[in-house]
Amino acid sequence: MTPTDLTLDDDTALVLIDLQTGILALPTTRPSAEILERGIALAEAFRARRLPVVLVRVAWSPDGGDLPTANVDRPGPAAAPPAAFSEIPAELAALGDVIVTKRHWGAFTGTELDLQLRRRGIHRIVLAGISTSVGVESTARTAWEHSYDLVFPEDASADTDPDSHAHTFGKIFPRIGKVSSTDEVIAALRA
Repeated sequence: MTPTDLTLDDDTALVLIDLQTGILALPTTRPSAEILERGIALAEAFRARRLPVVLVRVAWSPDGGDLPTANVDRPGPAAAPPAAFSEIPAELAALGDVIVTKRHWGAFTGTELDLQLRRRGIHRIVLAGISTSVGVESTARTAWEHSYDLVFPEDASADTDPDSHAHTFGKIFPRIGKVSSTDEVIAALRA
């Protein structure tokens, strides 16, 4: 895809998934510092165009009462992590950003994300973050089912498993949106 193939109008928002202290500390397929750096670059470009930046984080109540429960082979956390786990780095967040706290993989389930986007007239989402095959993909699938157009800057997402990242970007995302890069998204915003 070239920048001319990508059009980002005023109905576009940036949604970054789980770029928070605890998730950024995980070992990922691409260094999390690079993902954070690209997330910052995307957020600054969106803010320069006065387009919404949505920062999604995962957090649970201190008592862990809202942790997902299910009979699965690989369960999630048994207890809520400390509050610092969910902190968004100061260099990423800015006044006016929309902060959404989720308690499941996807950012639409049980949150006000859809309401926040629709009230702002958003029809297209640039979506990135960690981890590709969990939070980002879950959010993408629901966004597509809600008829949002999607753009995925591949170099602004990472996973803890390289095969999962490759599968999502090679098989899933091309069927529900446009795969691009951070530079292509920024160029389209400046066009």
